[in-house]
Amino acid sequence: MQSANDIRKTFLEYFGKNGHEIVDSSPLVPRNDPTLMFTNAGMVQFKNVFTGLEHRDYSRATTSQKCVRAGGKHNDLENVGFTARHHTFFEMLGNFSFGDYFKDMAIELAWNLITKEFGLPKDKLLVTVYHEDDEAFDLWKKIAGLPDEKIIRIPTSDNFWAMGDTGPCGPCSEIFYDHGDHIWGGPPGSAEEDGDRFIEIWNLVFMQYEQTLEDRLELPKPSIDTGMGLERIAAVLQGTHDNYNVDLLRKLIEASADKTSTDPDGDFNTSHRVIADHLRSCSFLLADGVLPSNEGRGYVLRRIMRRAMRHAHIIGAKDPLMHKLVPTLTGLMGQAFPELLRAQALITETLELEEARFKKLLDRGLSLLDAETATLCEGDELAGDVAFKLYDTYGFPVDLTQDALKSKGINVDMDGFDAAMSRQREEARKNWAGSGEAADESVWFDVRDKVGATDFLGYETEEAEGQIVAIIQDGQMVKRAEPGTEVAIVLNQTPFYGESGGQVGDSGLLRVGETATIDVRDTAKKLGDLHIHLGKVKGCSIAVGEDVHAIVDPVRRGAVRSNHSATHLLHKALQERLGEHVTQKGSLVAEERLRFDIAHPKGLSAEEMADVEARVNEQIRVNSEVVTRLMTPDEAIEQGAMALFGEKYGDEVRVVTMGTDKDKNFSVELCGGTHVKRTGDIGLFKVVSEGAVAAGVRRIEALTGAAAVAYLAEQEERLNQAAALLKATPANVPGRVESLLEERKKMEREISDLRKKLATGGTSGGAADIKDVNGVKYLGKVLEDIPGKELKSMVDEMKNQVGSGVCVAIAINEGKASIVVGVTDDVKDQHSAVDLVRIGSEALGGKGGGGRADMAQAGGPDGTKANVALAAIEAALAG
Repeated sequence: MQSANDIRKTFLEYFGKNGHEIVDSSPLVPRNDPTLMFTNAGMVQFKNVFTGLEHRDYSRATTSQKCVRAGGKHNDLENVGFTARHHTFFEMLGNFSFGDYFKDMAIELAWNLITKEFGLPKDKLLVTVYHEDDEAFDLWKKIAGLPDEKIIRIPTSDNFWAMGDTGPCGPCSEIFYDHGDHIWGGPPGSAEEDGDRFIEIWNLVFMQYEQTLEDRLELPKPSIDTGMGLERIAAVLQGTHDNYNVDLLRKLIEASADKTSTDPDGDFNTSHRVIADHLRSCSFLLADGVLPSNEGRGYVLRRIMRRAMRHAHIIGAKDPLMHKLVPTLTGLMGQAFPELLRAQALITETLELEEARFKKLLDRGLSLLDAETATLCEGDELAGDVAFKLYDTYGFPVDLTQDALKSKGINVDMDGFDAAMSRQREEARKNWAGSGEAADESVWFDVRDKVGATDFLGYETEEAEGQIVAIIQDGQMVKRAEPGTEVAIVLNQTPFYGESGGQVGDSGLLRVGETATIDVRDTAKKLGDLHIHLGKVKGCSIAVGEDVHAIVDPVRRGAVRSNHSATHLLHKALQERLGEHVTQKGSLVAEERLRFDIAHPKGLSAEEMADVEARVNEQIRVNSEVVTRLMTPDEAIEQGAMALFGEKYGDEVRVVTMGTDKDKNFSVELCGGTHVKRTGDIGLFKVVSEGAVAAGVRRIEALTGAAAVAYLAEQEERLNQAAALLKATPANVPGRVESLLEERKKMEREISDLRKKLATGGTSGGAADIKDVNGVKYLGKVLEDIPGKELKSMVDEMKNQVGSGVCVAIAINEGKASIVVGVTDDVKDQHSAVDLVRIGSEALGGKGGGGRADMAQAGGPDGTKANVALAAIEAALAG
């Protein structure tokens, strides 16, 4: 028996030998088609290649594309487990031609693969063609040798494919396998076509037209798009008509039965099938970055999870079950899809967390629901406000309420539920309006109510497709914005990070069609989950509903990521060096730098800062993987995660771990920001400043990566310049500077001595300047460009010279004057230096002065009055 892995390998290698590029599956979150919730076909990743917007270096491709159909118009959720071929997750095998080969070769390649490589008997096969496609009909006769009765013309849109109302389109040709007359059903186009006997295994799309608003035109380069479900072809090749009996799903069913000690084919067979299918979709969605939430893709993921978990509850599983099945899944599919192995820890922990919480929710909710419906009978309706109370107060989702009551034949008053929800939103709006925020900010409530949350793709990519769901101009929602206008744009999904948690918002470009762009200067986050792109419209006008190609500035995002991851390493390094009391009090994670505020009572010494910096760089060199997991806040903190300042946490949090320390994670923090893939991506960490910002709060500023390298290069250049000026090598600069400082101190002492000599003697002879004023010796000096701080020592020398009396020195610098008066001890009872210096200061245009009776100092703004001040003091002595 060929395993599903063997079938996949055979398919890809067959087309690889026939000139096709083997292309990896794209993620389940489509980044080039904002109209899709999940990737649901193999051609999704090639959409822009088919339309000519994108060009690749190959014209033929083959893939095994992972697909999910559980939301939007492609929603198989409720049928899964009850039918033989409905799945939420499946693989689509496909081959593609981008203007290379067309119908003849597509048919030949398909026929040879299924009849020669896979060995299917020709008499079990039949095909369909679009009823107008005579060319395909004739080619099947010629290449496959099929008789006319086995080439069925289908006149409906089932055999005519279109990308949309406009764009590429063309007829299809489907290949069917006949499972035998022991199974009910008829061939395609018959009254019994919905039976299980004739099963479509492959669809060949001949993309040969361009549909415009007016006409259908021939494409200049017709193309091929095919799709064959791996589970369907595996069922055929493994001798079953039930996809759930193929090895990939059967082994998961058996694992589920084994873990619950039940029969895989017994009373709980349907539940095991649901669990097997849903485990695959949940695991692949988690691996591609979708996390459970109450909005968008995350809400669909949570619905899939809870549907599987409800079936685990039906089986009677006492403990969480699904996470125990992850090793079986990764063993089956991890080689073909290595992202499963990389995300195994995240998948396991998220499933266990969600199921543990769901079991508590289910037990409590069902108990409350039983009490509320005790008096209701089949055909009755549960009041909407009761359903809302279960949801709002106890966290029991309304869809779960509907499911639980379905078996009893009781409906839910959804109009009443919606009314209660609206009242709550209005109350929230009123409460918010009273919080002091700007009144025009209330527009975001209207936006949020109308378009829902923004689906953030930025953890996994920096470029994606989105759709404009709201335009805000001058505080009002508008349907269109003209070139040159400043706008705030809301997309249904975006790779742009909205400013929060200390991390700045992304900048970049929104490209709308061929001619319009918005230069996004910043991205904000409103009401917790609305990402608002702020910028100016250029080129042509833009309108709500248009598709957008969103491109985050990768250089800026990379720098921000490095700085953010570095703050986590810095936080832990500070705690190691200074103590566990160090907690974050604020942060800024920007492109050019990071700023980190901590609680610490004193400044960091040079040695402490050097140790912290070295520890961070050590973790960078370790180059460990940065891993993100999902937990509840309480569980995360119990496991040692640090909660970051300013971050608001919901029921689930992202826990970011990085670095290694004695076989343990170095840093574990709760964080919703973007981070590097490995610590080595940070490159280099350099602290540039540390200081106080408030009592008990220190601020550290640092650089990483290219900015840190540039800073060090600048510092090196300055050192080299200093070395050149000092005529020394950079290594000898400290010694040379120390020597120059000693020389300077010596010269300053010599200059000070010379100034003292000038003050006490000078060119005029010193003693000749001493006057006798009313029996008291008086010596006054006016000195140019003498530092005021040297006046006291000069006056002391003057007092020594006069022996007994009063000495005054006035220094003039830049037009201003400093004055010092000294009085010998035998005279100070008669003439106080304080009184005399105030007289001198007043003459200089100043006020006051102070000191002791034997020495006082003052100043004045008018140095030209120096001699007037000396005369005023002399007059005071004369009495």
